This record gives sequence, C-alpha cells and structure tokens, in this order.
Amino acid sequence: MADYKIDPCLRVAVVGCGHWGKNLVRNFHQLDVLACVHDLDADVAHEDASVYGVSSRGFNEVLKDDEIQGIVITTPAETHAEMAEAGLRAGKNVFVEKPLALRVHEAEHLCQLADDFGLVLMVGHLLQYHPAFEKLKEICRSGALGKVQYVYSHRLNLGKFRTEENILWSFAPHDISMILGLLGDGLESVSATGHSYLNHDVADVTTTHLKFADGQAAHVFVSWLHPFKEQRLVVVGEEGMAVFDDMLDWTEKISVFPHRVDWNNGLPVPAEADREFIALEKSEPLEVECRHFLHCMETGEAPRTDGREGLRVLRVLDAAQRSIETGKTSNF
Repeated sequence: MADYKIDPCLRVAVVGCGHWGKNLVRNFHQLDVLACVHDLDADVAHEDASVYGVSSRGFNEVLKDDEIQGIVITTPAETHAEMAEAGLRAGKNVFVEKPLALRVHEAEHLCQLADDFGLVLMVGHLLQYHPAFEKLKEICRSGALGKVQYVYSHRLNLGKFRTEENILWSFAPHDISMILGLLGDGLESVSATGHSYLNHDVADVTTTHLKFADGQAAHVFVSWLHPFKEQRLVVVGEEGMAVFDDMLDWTEKISVFPHRVDWNNGLPVPAEADREFIALEKSEPLEVECRHFLHCMETGEAPRTDGREGLRVLRVLDAAQRSIETGKTSNF
C-alpha cells in the first residue's frame, strides 16, 4: 500500500488538532490531500492551518463542502459516534480514531449507516498497519510457530494520565485489535480486573483475559502508572514463539524463538533454541494507515480496520468494562 498512487483530486479534512491529531494533519498534508482542519479551540486549528497552508473551518462548513470526500476524526472519544454519524450523513467517508464509539449500539448504527450510504468507515487501529505486526501475522499464518496457543500483550508507561477515560479504553484497543487479528473469531469469554489509584472510578491499571472456544487464550496488561515504558506482544505456539517489541530498533522489533517442548518419560522438557531476528522494511505505520484510507476512499474497498473490526474490538472493551464493574466474567 505504501506505493499506492494517490488520486490528486482526493480531499480530506482533519477534525481535531490535538496531540495525536497533529500527526494526522502532518501525514495528510504530506500526501497532498489536506483540504482544511477543524478544532474546537480556534487558536489551535489556526496554528496548524497556518503551518500547512490550509484553511481552518467550522465543523458544519466541513460537512457542507462537496469537494471534501473524507473526514478524519481525532477528537475526544465521547464525541466519536456523533461526529462520525454527522460525517456519514453528509456523504463523507470517515476515518475515526479508536475507539469507534463508547457504546456498542452506537458502533452498530455507524456500521449500518456506512453500508446504507456505500461509504468507507475506518477505525484508527494503528498497529494493524505496522510492518512488524504484518510480519508477525505472516509468521503465524505460515505455520512456523505451529498452532498458536496463547498471546499476551503489555502496554505500560508513566502517563499520559487521563480523567475522561480509563486505561482500558485509552491503551488496550490497539492490543485487542491485534489479538483478534491473530486469533480470529471464536471468542468465548472476557474477564478483567481494574484498579484506581489516582482518580476514583478511573482505572489506572487493568488486566483483561480473553478465552476462545478452541482453547486459545490471551491477556492484555495496560497501565499508565508504571516505572518504564513497555510495548510488547508475545505469541506462543506449539513449535515456537514470536515477539513484537515496539521499543526496540527496527532490526530487533520482531524476533522468533524456535523453542519447543519435548517429552521424556512422560515429562515435558524445554528444548531451547537461539533467538532469530526477522528483517523488516522500515516505514511509518501512520503513513501506511493514511494511505490505506485514501485507497479505500478511491476504490470503495473495505478497510483492514473497517467499522465491523472496530465493532468487534468495542464489544471486547465493553465486556471487559462490565467485568471490571461487576467482578463477573462476560460471556459471548
């Protein structure tokens, strides 16, 4: 997708110029499709508009401009559903940052609207477009690890603390998206625990367990109250193990451990092997993601992380949140 030739007539507006929105503004400008920007803080929007030589407009102005075919929503999560619906009803293709919505019925409604209007609805699950994760999927599907038995992810850091959403909703969507991408359908149950230390009822640390019907399992550990940064996904198979460590250099982000377990007189014995680093072609995942949105806008193809994929992730988040609140496992 990185070599996809972009239609020079495509025009996109970025709605939300905050911490992450600025990266999307930069990428769509570099791809020569940025039409304008919008932010509730007019000064913030004007600053980005001045830097990139585009206009700063009100949201309704953006929706009414027929030359804008797509809008990119990177606003607070509680506004995603309403703004995405407004975009779809205005005939715009919509890219919305994770999560797609905060409530399952809202996401279902958005998916149906996109289908009814024949428009692209894409969710910003960035790591699905990371070359390292693409390579990890390739390794798993090749059978090199044997049957995948379980997956675990750690996404840990000190900050950025939030008060409007807990750590589960802030950090875990990317990991849940990757795990579902690796293990597929058949999710049977979700259980989670959470702990609040900085703000009452806003979890700073959560652990989420996913169980699949065929015996596969996964867990996601996220925290913004951690002494160091860690972003690691580990896949354990019957015949080997693989690690995606996004904190390492590109030459070491993906590694395979061809470990296996032998049986000696009825007892399992580890048979360790040397770690192998897998070569990657370096590219910016966000640029790949932005190009993918433009490609889908032009062709009408369903995005890799379309509304339905976002809905699947949201259902897991919702189930995990209910489990945290009730102390009970959420069954699918």
